[in-house]
Amino acid sequence: MDGSEDHRQGRSATAVAACGYWHRRGIVTRPEQVLAAPSPALLLFAVLATTGCGAVLTPRPCEGWYAPQAELLNRPLHTVPVPAECGGVPDPVALRETVRRVRGDGHDPRVLVLSVADDCTGTAAPPELLHEVIEVAGDERLLVVSDETWRETSHAPHSTVVVSPAEMIHGGRESDAVVVLTGLGETLPARVPAAGVARFPDSGRGRGLAESVRQVLKVLRTGLSGPDDAAVADALTEPPALRKRRADTARAYGAVLKDLHRVVTGAGVLCRPPRVGRHLYADFEPVRARLGARGIGDSLGLEAELVRMFGPYACGGHRFGDDPKALRVRLSGGLLTGSLTCAPPASPADSRVLESVQSALTELTALRG
Repeated sequence: MDGSEDHRQGRSATAVAACGYWHRRGIVTRPEQVLAAPSPALLLFAVLATTGCGAVLTPRPCEGWYAPQAELLNRPLHTVPVPAECGGVPDPVALRETVRRVRGDGHDPRVLVLSVADDCTGTAAPPELLHEVIEVAGDERLLVVSDETWRETSHAPHSTVVVSPAEMIHGGRESDAVVVLTGLGETLPARVPAAGVARFPDSGRGRGLAESVRQVLKVLRTGLSGPDDAAVADALTEPPALRKRRADTARAYGAVLKDLHRVVTGAGVLCRPPRVGRHLYADFEPVRARLGARGIGDSLGLEAELVRMFGPYACGGHRFGDDPKALRVRLSGGLLTGSLTCAPPASPADSRVLESVQSALTELTALRG
């Protein structure tokens, strides 16, 4: 690919449409700042491949596709616990401590991957907390990769504020240190291929990074074909039918997860109220002694028991970088709807299903005589 072809790729239909997509979210973007690939995981891989051999930091827990990209590149990976309020971002105090500990051990932290709307825990980072995290990242010279795949899945958009770091720091000292990733699989019509889009900073550093990522994608022979490029671009314009379907799906999942949250917490389990996405993250630590009486003492054992009880709707926290000894698990809204697809639930959860799940969880966490 020569320079003129590179320029044309920057002016692809997807790149131009992505500018409008981000402009509607308060982030001014030019086509040259945008790159697309068949998935956000591939874009993350390419970003990490171009940022040297330093350490990668992620929240704990986090989406299951973050860590493998770093591991494939043999990059040191360090996880940072999330705060009490939400998942998706590291606790800012713990982040600073982790960076300094990693440096003290002779490593060079380079990249922080976070998720402002976190499907793993079903939560969105409050803007003031996100600002603290970004300040720490700036102080510690970290490149922030902001995964915003689930940004448009707020169950109640008027009461859940989702802000991108790229909005927050426009013109500030960290304005050249945020790469935004979004995977479009959750918002595109079924006929449109899965795709990931990345926005790079409009700075010398950002342009250099974008060019390096473009070369990685070229070597991997990835890219969107003409028809795929046009289909993704059309979806990025967010026509009314797409916006309605997206909102209806989010609202339906919100109702299902609200019911599941009530049932889970009613069994004595800790769980943040779900605000976005298709899952919630449950902590069975308060009933550890009761589970221990049943031979369950870690996330693997808890996952196995919940899968036995309910089917493939539970994933232990160890699959998301969490402490394997902790009794935490991600639960899917499909536990109540009987489906693992991302299609909107056909109807609210059946009361009999709710009662069955509630009865099973109550039995699992009950004191044994």
